[in-house]
Amino acid sequence: MRTGGLRSVHPVLWAGWAALAAGAVLCVIGWYGVSGERYAERQLPYLASCSIPGAALIIAGAVLLTHGRGALAATRVEELYGLLVAAEPSDADEAGQPAGAPLAVSGDLLMVPGGTLWHRADCPLVAGKVEAVPVDAKLLAGGELGPCPICEPVEETD
Repeated sequence: MRTGGLRSVHPVLWAGWAALAAGAVLCVIGWYGVSGERYAERQLPYLASCSIPGAALIIAGAVLLTHGRGALAATRVEELYGLLVAAEPSDADEAGQPAGAPLAVSGDLLMVPGGTLWHRADCPLVAGKVEAVPVDAKLLAGGELGPCPICEPVEETD
């Protein structure tokens, strides 16, 4: 399932790397040409034909790589969402829960160190992760952690 998304983003990443490499080569050629000329008027053709287009290709390559990585991340999120939607019951399950009920129902709240969300213990994003730890009350009270949009936990009140 994952290979289809990777194949669609892969050409953008390759184009980004190719643009970066071509830009670097043009900048080196331009630098070499400029360094061999004593007078400014003889250096200008190297700047115009190599250095400036090389810098533009480097910028274009960086933009393509950023777009490719963003598209790759979006594809992974869509795959996760597709898996979660497929796991939800169509109308109601055997327990009588409506289809819009959250996937996770545990009352225990967990977080991943360095993360920005808190989750229910049976949330698919933290279930089975050994690094998931109970939510620190100071982080929760300080507003540094937000609720997970997938398992939709409610904040515990003491």
